[in-house]
Amino acid sequence: MIGITGYGAYVPRMRLDRRTAADANAWFNPALKGLAKGVRSMCNWDEDSVTMAVAAALDCLHGGALPIPGALHLASTTLPFMDRDCAGLVAAALGLPEELGTANLTATQRAATSGLVTALKSVAADAGTILLLASEHRRTKAGSALEMISGDAAAALMLGRENVLCEFLGGHQLTVDFVDHYRGATEAFDYPWEDRWHRDQGFMEIAPRALAGLFEKTGAAPAAVDHFVMPETVRGVTAKVAAAAGIPDRAIADSLGDEMGAAGTAHALVMLADVLAKAKPGQTIVVVGWGQGCDALLFRATDRITDFRPRLGLRGHLALGREEKLYTKFLAFNGLIEMERGLRSEVDKQTALSGLYRNRKLLTSFVGGKCRSCGTVQIPKSNVCVGPNCGATGAQVDHPMADVAASLQSWTADRLTYTPDPPQHFGMVVFAGGGRILADISDVDPGEVYVGMPVRMEFRIKDFDDSRGFTRYFWKATPDRVTGTNAGVG
Repeated sequence: MIGITGYGAYVPRMRLDRRTAADANAWFNPALKGLAKGVRSMCNWDEDSVTMAVAAALDCLHGGALPIPGALHLASTTLPFMDRDCAGLVAAALGLPEELGTANLTATQRAATSGLVTALKSVAADAGTILLLASEHRRTKAGSALEMISGDAAAALMLGRENVLCEFLGGHQLTVDFVDHYRGATEAFDYPWEDRWHRDQGFMEIAPRALAGLFEKTGAAPAAVDHFVMPETVRGVTAKVAAAAGIPDRAIADSLGDEMGAAGTAHALVMLADVLAKAKPGQTIVVVGWGQGCDALLFRATDRITDFRPRLGLRGHLALGREEKLYTKFLAFNGLIEMERGLRSEVDKQTALSGLYRNRKLLTSFVGGKCRSCGTVQIPKSNVCVGPNCGATGAQVDHPMADVAASLQSWTADRLTYTPDPPQHFGMVVFAGGGRILADISDVDPGEVYVGMPVRMEFRIKDFDDSRGFTRYFWKATPDRVTGTNAGVG
């Protein structure tokens, strides 16, 4: 049996009130008010498709219950580098071994579902395990319909043969050069064609064909489908496709349009993660991926489906949302307006690639040291133990810190230090079992931080080198708003 052995998701905490965006642009395009219901998820300034992928993976891998994957595949059309192994960067941040295969899947909105089919075939062929991630942070033109309906999010699926939660029963793929939108190699934004073309000539012509092929291959009855996952937030489209395929209305999964918006390539897997959390043993799940063709996949939940729970899951992240009513902040965080950022922002932020490589265990994987002689934990790791009664040299072994419970010993909110979202919060983070580090604090509002606040470390953007196009990452402290303790890969 092959299939899904674990799952997770991530949605940024910030949620832009769509009415705020519609009101700001109503002078030019009053029709946007028709899309003003609910909120859309938005990345903080220090989040992107890489950091969200790491967060979704940690949501899936919590507690170390799942095996270390033999490969990591990352699907996204919004990766921060055109030429860098972003899947490898994510693997390093997760502390996975370097003896690991990686793949970056991109260039189409169905990269995640096509990658899912390919990964499942690979698992069937060599009995390995694959961690499949999908993450999307799309930039959109201000005042566009795409700005209103989009959302930022990521999802994670662990695929394997043992302890399968949801068995893969088969799939059918169509590749059709149907262009409903595109983004040129040198362009920042998608260029969409009209919705009617997308709906009538696209979804209604191609998706039912893919579903018919799926049911013919697997012998499954459309009327017996329990959950139908189709990543389309435009109302009515999914229902029409389901009716054309013979799938009952009761099976249509929540599109998450009002709670977060459409997460591009990641959206099918985000919706699937939501369905897996509520599926019952024996229920069947059909997943559709769309983009220059159509993928259709069929799964069946096993008796183990109720044994697994992610750290927070999609609904847990949605519950932590904070509504953002400053439309200009959304524009600034997405680089859609040119702001006067002050003289303190005008410093050279070049990253020494040699130093980044030599210190990658600390900077990317957040690994400290533990003394073999006295057990003292410290970060950064050094050649000399800081234990007051030890001082042993060369006695430290690697000690991962990203998943260790922590709290704030002290903190500062600074309006002189440059940050894209002032004030700059930072403080002394102390870890359970030993070790401390001065770290930036993210995802907090002024007045929210306090001494003793439980925090968890998250992989985030440290800063941008705009003159060279390089993004630098490190770990930051964020409030642990759920349990007061940390849980992670272990």
